[in-house]
Amino acid sequence: MAPLAPGRRSRTTTHPVDEVLPLPALSLYGIQHVLAFYAGAVLVPVLLGSSLGLSRQELVYLINADLVTAGIATVIQAWGFWRIGARLPLVQGATFTAVPPMIAIGQGAGGGTAGLLVVYGAVIAGGLAAFLFAPFAGRMTRYFPPIVTGTLLTVIGIVLIPVALQDVGGGSALLGGPHYGDAEHLAYAGGTLLFILLVVRFGGPFLRSVAVLLGLVGGTTVAWLLGDADLGAVDQADWLGVSTPFHYGLPHFSVFPVLAMIVVMLITMVETTGDVYAMGEITGREVDGDTVSRALRADGLATVLGGVFNSFPYVAFAENIGLVRMSRVTSRFVVVAAGVLMILLGLVPKAGAVVASVPHPVLGGAAVVMFGMVATVGIQILSKVDLKEERNALILAVSLGAAMLPNAVAPFFERMPTEVRAVLGSGITLGTLSAVLLNLFFHLFESRRTRSDIDWEALTPYDDGTEPQPAGTR
Repeated sequence: MAPLAPGRRSRTTTHPVDEVLPLPALSLYGIQHVLAFYAGAVLVPVLLGSSLGLSRQELVYLINADLVTAGIATVIQAWGFWRIGARLPLVQGATFTAVPPMIAIGQGAGGGTAGLLVVYGAVIAGGLAAFLFAPFAGRMTRYFPPIVTGTLLTVIGIVLIPVALQDVGGGSALLGGPHYGDAEHLAYAGGTLLFILLVVRFGGPFLRSVAVLLGLVGGTTVAWLLGDADLGAVDQADWLGVSTPFHYGLPHFSVFPVLAMIVVMLITMVETTGDVYAMGEITGREVDGDTVSRALRADGLATVLGGVFNSFPYVAFAENIGLVRMSRVTSRFVVVAAGVLMILLGLVPKAGAVVASVPHPVLGGAAVVMFGMVATVGIQILSKVDLKEERNALILAVSLGAAMLPNAVAPFFERMPTEVRAVLGSGITLGTLSAVLLNLFFHLFESRRTRSDIDWEALTPYDDGTEPQPAGTR
């Protein structure tokens, strides 16, 4: 597969990942990433804050703290320094994998801000563990061949598409109510999706690269003109809000919450590994064990910062991986610009309120495309795998089935202990564990093709305009 950056280049020119675009382009593409990221970013603090019984003021503070920390984490991952950061266009956001364990930890500690202090102690410890384990995890990349990373990305896309469809019907707040799935919600979502498709079909290269941004802005504008977009929160929001370290007090470190969060971080490390390889596939940038180690160190450091600045564990956001795939803009400095914008939004709640005014159906229409693109990247990676071989086919088949359990059969694990449900209640977690463990079961003692065998140069187009052939199969 050819890298998806616009234009042609020779072997001696700057790689599109390292290209610094003009400031107007950086700003515009950065805004597009922020809009794609925002809804998922605020969902984690909303779910945790609501479950722990936080006040509205505390919840708003939690959201702003999350935005600031996510922006810092994104800059660290995309810009990179020392041996930290993958230096790829990866947007960092709070991981949904950590939500059930954090809720269980916080409620077990009494809820409220007292519960948050125990959560943050576990988050800091989990981040430190991930940072220290990163070099060893980087050496284990041979256990993540295309059958594993391809399955992982396919699972992430398939599991997240229902989340987008939930927004299409009006959002989780309306689920089960009389207005969920109203015709107007479906019209906004369908209109946004149709507009994006029309821009991609008939627009020039630049318009195609910002199709999602145009769809979100256009859908929100139409909803506002028709009275269906609420901008009242913008007037109520403050102009300035600064997140201070240990805002709720010094964190508390308890053994079992710390162990639970370390398990969560191990799972997110597998997810990050798949995200890094997916971005290498999209951009044509070679990915090796050192790249994975640097990405995992960035996750660990960002998670420690999350515990210090009243936030959460962090991982690459699948929405934005799909956006890079669709927009074909692969410069990591665009993502750095997005990180800076997130920090500004976190420091200026009024600006964040403007972004938050995007109606759920409009966001859902765009998210269907972005999540579908994540699954598409996974399928592209799987195209390098010999699925005629029964063991590879079984890894994919069983992992897809496992990933659907929590979503298709919601009460499936309700009789399990809380700690077990915290791990098994995520389709992404189940699918990931299934792919990794089955690959080890079938291939551990064999000399199998790994990521290091991929001819990354063959993924790169050259100045003569020829398209390279995909790398060989297993």
